[in-house]
Amino acid sequence: MGGQRPGGASRETGFDSCTPESAVRAADRAHVFQSWAAQRDRDPVVVAGAAGSYFWDSTGRRYLDFASQMVNLNLGHGHPRVVAAIQEQAARLCMIAPHFANDQRAEAARLIAELAPGALTKVFFTNGGTDANEHAVRMARLATGRPKVLSAYRSYHGATHLSMHLTGDPRRWPTDTGTAGVVHFFGPYLYRSAFHATTEDEECRRALEHLEQVIRLTGPGTVAAVLLETVPGTAGILIPPPGYLSGVRQLCDDFGILLILDEVMCGFARTGAWFAADHWLVTPDLLTFAKGVNSGYVPLGGVVLTEQVAAVFDERPYPGGLTYSGHPLACAAAVAAIEAMREEKVVEHAAWLGEQVLGPGLRRLAGRHPCVGEVRGLGAFWAMELVRDPGTREMLVPYGGSGPASTPVDEVVAACRERGLWPFSVANRIHVLPPCTATREEAEDGLAILDEALEVADRYATVDGHRDG
Repeated sequence: MGGQRPGGASRETGFDSCTPESAVRAADRAHVFQSWAAQRDRDPVVVAGAAGSYFWDSTGRRYLDFASQMVNLNLGHGHPRVVAAIQEQAARLCMIAPHFANDQRAEAARLIAELAPGALTKVFFTNGGTDANEHAVRMARLATGRPKVLSAYRSYHGATHLSMHLTGDPRRWPTDTGTAGVVHFFGPYLYRSAFHATTEDEECRRALEHLEQVIRLTGPGTVAAVLLETVPGTAGILIPPPGYLSGVRQLCDDFGILLILDEVMCGFARTGAWFAADHWLVTPDLLTFAKGVNSGYVPLGGVVLTEQVAAVFDERPYPGGLTYSGHPLACAAAVAAIEAMREEKVVEHAAWLGEQVLGPGLRRLAGRHPCVGEVRGLGAFWAMELVRDPGTREMLVPYGGSGPASTPVDEVVAACRERGLWPFSVANRIHVLPPCTATREEAEDGLAILDEALEVADRYATVDGHRDG
């Protein structure tokens, strides 16, 4: 057993709260293999603590978290009710295998099923979003006896083998073998319409016609499911036009295909509703969740499924499971998080934040900065699309391109961080994703910093045939 050194440092690490920042960074560089990064030149910020909408590094420098870390801290950092629930559960029962019943696991499942749209009543717990999508697809394939799954090009569904094939963004390219039974199609995206549409109605109608054609050409009897992010997140906060999701639901019904909605990022108050599907009154056959279900304090995800899909496995064992499915600490955090969201009206607050603060504020920035091509979002879920030319809509950073070591978007991000704002950037976009509990003052402070930082990108923008500045 490891003892403690004076000051709280363990014999194994020698680290305590007074450990120099350089030592922590050196150990991280030496032993931590970081996701989505070239390893040699990493220079991680050493985080010392966090509370609410802020976190701070080991030097005491504070950042307003406009990324909610990985878009999962819907309740912000260190919500006392969730922290207390984890502590209480740890003192009572840290771990119990999935085949036992447990009060926190059962209550978390009951609450999630109660909140889920329509007749989704059963919950299969996973460790996160990627395995939730893997299991949802496995369930759909087994329930239908069909092998193929359709997913959109502009999407992200996770980084394990199948979910990476399901993903539509360029991150799948290095590992996509084209052999996972996945067929991609174009979803609606009016700003860069694949269908030459000029209105939302045209975009919706033509996107649905395209999807129907893909289903027919792929072979309707071979398609198990259509998998969609209800609101695509890292692909650009792409709000579906009115009628699109209900149209997809109808196509699935017409061809006997199951509809899976991925709400890993957009669920649990992020869009100003419990689930984004609530905005369009659409019920899928399976729904995946993670991230905001307990603000990411302990890893948790899952699949919510209808009685009809669950009934396939009434007499037939489901061939899948996880050691940590429904982990008591994670479920206790979920119960506390959902109860806190209800009592503190976090869903309503996120909706207000988007309607009254973030949406109007971002549109004002778009009017001032020629580098901003479009602003779109809901609740605490927004994106600014940065362009070189507002007329041609040329992206500030090419789609999927390797580009230079430092891009104009990287410069905007650096300018934000210098001013104490931690943004979320993807390709040619800055996403605005504060905790769903952020105050008006915090949101406006972040927008003011973003306003200054966008001047960096304006230098690359063309206005009336000339570069700005």
